[in-house]
Amino acid sequence: MGTNLHNQADLLDLYQLRVIDVLLREQSLTRAALVLNTTQPALSKTLARLRSYFDDPLFVRVSLNMEPTPKALALAAPISLILDEMQMLRCSQVPFDPRKSDRTFSFFATDAAVVVMLPSLVKTLQSQAPGVRLSAVQLEEDHLHAWLKSGKVDLAIGNYPALTQGIRRQRLFTAGYLSLVRKGHPRLPREPSPEAFAAEQHVFVSSSGTGHGIALAEHALQAAIPASQFTARVPSFTAAAVVAKHTDAVVTLPSPLAEVLARELNLELIKPPLHLPRFEVAQYWHERFHREAGNQWFRAVLHQRFGASP
Repeated sequence: MGTNLHNQADLLDLYQLRVIDVLLREQSLTRAALVLNTTQPALSKTLARLRSYFDDPLFVRVSLNMEPTPKALALAAPISLILDEMQMLRCSQVPFDPRKSDRTFSFFATDAAVVVMLPSLVKTLQSQAPGVRLSAVQLEEDHLHAWLKSGKVDLAIGNYPALTQGIRRQRLFTAGYLSLVRKGHPRLPREPSPEAFAAEQHVFVSSSGTGHGIALAEHALQAAIPASQFTARVPSFTAAAVVAKHTDAVVTLPSPLAEVLARELNLELIKPPLHLPRFEVAQYWHERFHREAGNQWFRAVLHQRFGASP
């Protein structure tokens, strides 16, 4: 089927390795072609050369998918390692000048972090790095470590205690919680009693939808407020605040976000009469990019703008 592997060693390039890597993830020629910014016929030709090179089908069509063969699966780890090392080699050789760069920095963040941080970050970039762009990404936390390791996202911002292996972190600030109600709420003062607070209807925000990691705060709210008083459950802090603006419902949010939304939506801030845990917001990055110049610069910008004194 193919010629001698040793004699063809000079024919295997990084693009072909990336084709295998992308096909292993996408298991679809159509989707892989989009990821690789090529056409499906061109990708099919590359796959044909790879099949000849490895003397193996590599991927076979099963229903609508291109399923990897055992040979392709065996190649996954070494190819990923080679691509990672080449990425690091490129990063180490490329200086970073924020005034001239047109790089897009991707970061994983909750809707709370995006609302609180992005306006200030964009303003900073407009003056310090006018060509740099930002991309806020939200995905399942199960994929976050892999995306940080691969460089698909440069940083994660929030509270993610499960991010440990190969991950570095830097504390930005610690915050608590405040509640929001509409202006002129008929019953609640700014510092209500626990009984008055629990008697109101509340909008419950599930951390599983926000990625905020506030399970302890959720438990405290659920313990203090009867289940019948939760009038709605939503996966978004911002959506909950909009509900509060148009009803008599109460929403309890991380304090930095509550302060922003109170100002933007003309809501009233009140202090919840509950023992809610404080939480830490940090930035996380993979060890592989610790010395990469662009990543270092982006981390420094975030820490300078949002980092609290120790």
